[in-house]
Amino acid sequence: MSDNVVHLHKNPAPPAEPAPVTTLTVVPDPAPAPPVPLWVRSGRTVKTAVTHEHTRTAARAVARHSLYVAGGARIVARRTWDGRTAARYERMLRTAEAAGNMDAAMEWEERLQRYRDARHRRRMDLLHSPVNAAKGAAVGTGMGIGGLVALGVVLAIANGDVTDVITPLMAVIELISLLITIVQVVWGPLITIGPFLALLALWSVGAHQKAAPAWALPAHVRSGEGEPITPSIVVKALRDLGIPALRNAIKDMGDAGASMLSPIVIAGCGVEVDVTLPSGVSTIEVQQRRRKLAENLSRHEHEVFITIPEAARTVRLWVADSGALDEPIGPSPLVTDETMAADYAKGRAPWGQDLRGDAAAISLYQRHLLITGLSNQGKTASLRALALWAALDKRVEFRIADLKGVGDWAMFDGLATVLIQGPTDEHVIEATEMVEDVLEEMNRRIEARRLDPGAVFDPLICIVDEAQVAFMCPAIDNDKRPYGGSKATSRYFMGVRKIHNQGRAVDVLMWQGTQDPTDQNLPKLVREGAHTRAALALGTESQAVMALGEKAVNGGAAPHLLRQGLDKGTLVVASDGIAIPKGQSAITVRTHYIDDDEAKAITDRAKALRDGVTTLHSIDRGEERDPLADVASVMGDAERSYTQDILKRLAVLSEDAYGGWTFGDLKRVLEVAGVEAYKSHGRMTVRRDDVARALADRDTDGSASTDA
Repeated sequence: MSDNVVHLHKNPAPPAEPAPVTTLTVVPDPAPAPPVPLWVRSGRTVKTAVTHEHTRTAARAVARHSLYVAGGARIVARRTWDGRTAARYERMLRTAEAAGNMDAAMEWEERLQRYRDARHRRRMDLLHSPVNAAKGAAVGTGMGIGGLVALGVVLAIANGDVTDVITPLMAVIELISLLITIVQVVWGPLITIGPFLALLALWSVGAHQKAAPAWALPAHVRSGEGEPITPSIVVKALRDLGIPALRNAIKDMGDAGASMLSPIVIAGCGVEVDVTLPSGVSTIEVQQRRRKLAENLSRHEHEVFITIPEAARTVRLWVADSGALDEPIGPSPLVTDETMAADYAKGRAPWGQDLRGDAAAISLYQRHLLITGLSNQGKTASLRALALWAALDKRVEFRIADLKGVGDWAMFDGLATVLIQGPTDEHVIEATEMVEDVLEEMNRRIEARRLDPGAVFDPLICIVDEAQVAFMCPAIDNDKRPYGGSKATSRYFMGVRKIHNQGRAVDVLMWQGTQDPTDQNLPKLVREGAHTRAALALGTESQAVMALGEKAVNGGAAPHLLRQGLDKGTLVVASDGIAIPKGQSAITVRTHYIDDDEAKAITDRAKALRDGVTTLHSIDRGEERDPLADVASVMGDAERSYTQDILKRLAVLSEDAYGGWTFGDLKRVLEVAGVEAYKSHGRMTVRRDDVARALADRDTDGSASTDA
């Protein structure tokens, strides 16, 4: 049998999957939400009404005026108690003892003893006063009746009527009856209205003294911003500084804490007050809490300045009016007064205003200058403002290196004898050589002064803006000496140091502007060599010490607390050339801003005062020179120039070629060229046309020789 199975029928196809059936589910309508109970709705309504701002305002007003009455009653009671007892004397005695003022304590103790003696005498007198009062009343009554009867007798005699004897007596009795009637009529309403009048008087006292908690006061009073500075506010601010000894001392003083304060006086756009601290509280503790003190006075930190006057244990507070320091000051007098002149030796440059709003003017005479601050705070503008004023004295010569090189000093082209602009190492090298040329001029003047003690020199101001670029320059010269750095081998550092040491004696001055000072980009010996030191906003207190010195910072100078970006042009100055309040070591000045166009107008006026200045934009050294052409170059457009000025300009042009020239050397060159110097107003002078003609003749002769 075969195993093969023969299927007679085909297997049916697998059953198809059933088609999906879409079921439509009918969702019944949601059941209606149960109604909110009435008590819930009522509670929500009450909550909304109670928490609404209008309700809060109304409740605060009711509480405030009610508490004014209670506070007024407390104040009146305290005043009455003080007036009727020795409480005031005892309080002032405790105040003097808490402040450590033993002399005042003894004086108040004596007053207290005198008051007690007088009170004892009054009380003893009261023991005898009833008897004396009774006797006085009896005598007075008898005399009064007798007088009235005597008057009646006179009337009776005069009128011939005996009944007139008692007429005056009856008139007095009727008057007394009338007064009793009036009192009976008025007494009832007076009893009714009197308490309300008394409450109104108490409310008036409380409202005037703001005798209510802070939460109950109006919003503008609660914020306190712009609130006038009063003794009570200052004492409360000091009490809440967080200094336990100060808080306890003020607490012991009671209401007499204001005895620590001098009179509060208006000072410019703010007020000033001296605070004599109690024993055991140091001034540094108050200085370190400047921000908290400002907030306690409802001011911003930059609106409160703390300095140390001469008096022991005393701090001086200057508190600005709210927002006053954010308002700009007016334009510089250099801009508004086109007739303004300058006197380097005797005058003062109008720099800005102090915090009192008074003009802040500074003397530049024989003072080296250093201005520092963070970037973009107005350092160049502050430095340039002083140079613009000095430029109006035609005796002043400028040699300027702007190591930023963006045109901030471009208006001095044609005014400064040297103007270097740029931030590269090459510009630093030229700036260093400029400083060394100024040093050589200083040495020449010192030698001349040695030979002639009466010699007088025109002021020479060497300005290096962005001096940190010079100190940080890595360039090295052919002798392996670095241009930058702070070591004795640094050419720029040593040049500045030597000028600082002796320059002022011969009117050779060094002005520097630098930013973000450190020991690397502003060495200690250089910053301490400046007589006038000023700082705009700085980052740290250590930088403030670098900029102004430790003494100034310890005395309250705080450029590190100025607001970066907001207090542009505001600087702290430590100098004997500016009027600083007695007992302080620095002053804060808000400087006038002079823009580029205004600065150019001022330099144009300064150029008009001069005969013409040729500005050198680089210093050439070690090359072949044409003396006659150089003479023509340094004379510029001036019709005539003094030989002394020509010699100085030639030395600036090339120290190597002309640094040792004397008048005899110049005269020899001019005579060879056929130019004759002549005397004008007692000084030897050379005409520009004569030099130009000599150059033209020489060039013509040279051409003819070449053609031949």
